[in-house]
Amino acid sequence: MRLDQRLVALGLAGSRARAQALIAEGLVSVDGAPARRASQATGDGAEVALSGPASPWVGRGALKLLHGLDVFGLDPTGARALDVGASTGGFTQALLARGAAHVWALDVGHGQLAPALAQDPRVTSIEGVNARDMPEDLVPVVSWIVADVSFISLTLALPRALARGVTPGATLVALVKPQFEAGRAAVGRGGVVRDPAAREAACARVSAFLAASGWPPIGLTESPIAGGDGNVEFLVAARRR
Repeated sequence: MRLDQRLVALGLAGSRARAQALIAEGLVSVDGAPARRASQATGDGAEVALSGPASPWVGRGALKLLHGLDVFGLDPTGARALDVGASTGGFTQALLARGAAHVWALDVGHGQLAPALAQDPRVTSIEGVNARDMPEDLVPVVSWIVADVSFISLTLALPRALARGVTPGATLVALVKPQFEAGRAAVGRGGVVRDPAAREAACARVSAFLAASGWPPIGLTESPIAGGDGNVEFLVAARRR
């Protein structure tokens, strides 16, 4: 059985996504040795355990967004926000922790949002909806948009979200993953973009897209936490013009 599946079966994680986050944080051991891969095979006799205190965050995305909020000096207190690509809800949890009033957590998948967030009255979970096809009236007018998407460029995932109704001067914070922005030629072994120039070009491409969409960037910073595959990631902030 895969290690992430075993963690769920043992009751050490509430979902496979949460299990994967614990593994990525280095909090899981197998037979006393630190585990590195969610896909690691574990036999029935393997001793699987949490090797440290579990993080209070449902995913590493929360720490990434909190870093961005601090660096950019942004305060979501009272915000009504749309979280594009919510997954387990790391970005959603970070917004709530910083005082957001309500978050609409949208994801194309099903059953990924952490149970604590799915049951929180401040969160509306929207499952099985691709951000590229989201209806205009799916979510009320919001003052914030956050985004953490995978296997797709932000330039393809965000147009409908950015064009929808928002309050004047609405704020956007998105995670830029160069492996999905830089083009195949720039992606090396293991899906990692190692060339700093290619990473810079990926960020410039996203920034140009945002500006052309009426959301001029107001900040860009490197994430303090690498992606699960080792990619250097970035956070970009923008304001609705």
